Amino acid sequence: MDMPLHLDLWDGLLRLLLAGFAGAILGFDRGRRGHAAGLRTTVLVSLAAALAMAQANALLPLDGRTAAGFSVLDVGRFPLGILTGVGFIGGGTILKRGDLVTGVTTAATLWIVTAIGLCFGGGQWMLGILGTILGAMTLLGLRRIDELIPRRRKAEVTVVTPGPASIPASELALAVGCAVVFRGHRGEGDKGLSTYELDWQARDERGAEELLNRLTARFEVASFELRPESDH
Repeated sequence: MDMPLHLDLWDGLLRLLLAGFAGAILGFDRGRRGHAAGLRTTVLVSLAAALAMAQANALLPLDGRTAAGFSVLDVGRFPLGILTGVGFIGGGTILKRGDLVTGVTTAATLWIVTAIGLCFGGGQWMLGILGTILGAMTLLGLRRIDELIPRRRKAEVTVVTPGPASIPASELALAVGCAVVFRGHRGEGDKGLSTYELDWQARDERGAEELLNRLTARFEVASFELRPESDH
């Protein structure tokens, strides 16, 4: 696909509209799920990329050139600055709190929205449309498949123990059927509180309910805290 040589008002407007529409399609999912970079952010990022690429197209020297005359032109310089800038924005959406990492999918959404905006800004209609379709299928369609994949999940549980001694982690592991790591013990009068970390594989939070039911059937549970999942 050759780069269009001439950029008029209506052609530029169509490119921007398509870029904004593509950004809205992909940003809708992020916004609906309450992420910081939602609908407006993805639309603005896509428009910015399209504007930069359309301006580069408009400023190309055209005198005496044909479409084939751009074969020696380093077109990779056009999107380089935009992609670098979006890298900083995407990095700002990724947060790490202990073992929990959030915002990775949102950062990836901004990345593909930028690439789609560059495609529309450069007049590569079909490439931009295909990128939008595949991006939307990944965010919306593959989510159902993603939810069926068992994930590593963790929880912190505190169990009441008689006297100063703690319950061995192996005893809890045998009761709940998952990995258990002892985290600490503190005494409170004639009773004690032992804290453990549970680690297991499950598709959804119903696995945590089953573990809690097994625990309460054998032990006196003071608290049970499910660790939050990473963003996906």
